[in-house]
Amino acid sequence: MAQEIERKFLVLDDSFKHEAFSKSHIQQGYICSERGRTVRVRIRDERAYLTIKGPSLNGGLSRYEFEREIPLDDGLQMMQLCESGIIDKTRWLVKNGPHTFEVDEFHGENAGLVVAEVELHHEDELFKKPHFIGKEVTGDRRYYNSQLRANPYCNWSL
Repeated sequence: MAQEIERKFLVLDDSFKHEAFSKSHIQQGYICSERGRTVRVRIRDERAYLTIKGPSLNGGLSRYEFEREIPLDDGLQMMQLCESGIIDKTRWLVKNGPHTFEVDEFHGENAGLVVAEVELHHEDELFKKPHFIGKEVTGDRRYYNSQLRANPYCNWSL
């Protein structure tokens, strides 16, 4: 079984854009977004993926994740089966030491939200935070993409 271990942070400014070595456009929808399990369809540039995630463990730090690339046409058709609320974002990849931070700049109803994630090999792995990293939001369900679909950032009282 594949286990995803990641930490999630708010981003302070857009300086990460000048440090990114890659960026891609992502649209994703959820066939199922029940608490404890999600089935997601993602279109990333010209490729499609189907992902199944299990419940969050250890305060949101880890969970089981299975992802497979699927034909783009299948992904586009599966998007029609998704629950309402499509996530639209640009993902920027920023190298920091041995780690790569995935910085998601959201669009549409989640515009204004920018979140960075770093995947780890084990839960107590040390890593250096880049200068653009702010408050940690690991385990805060509001920042899960499946939750942003149902309760977009534009509806939050800040």
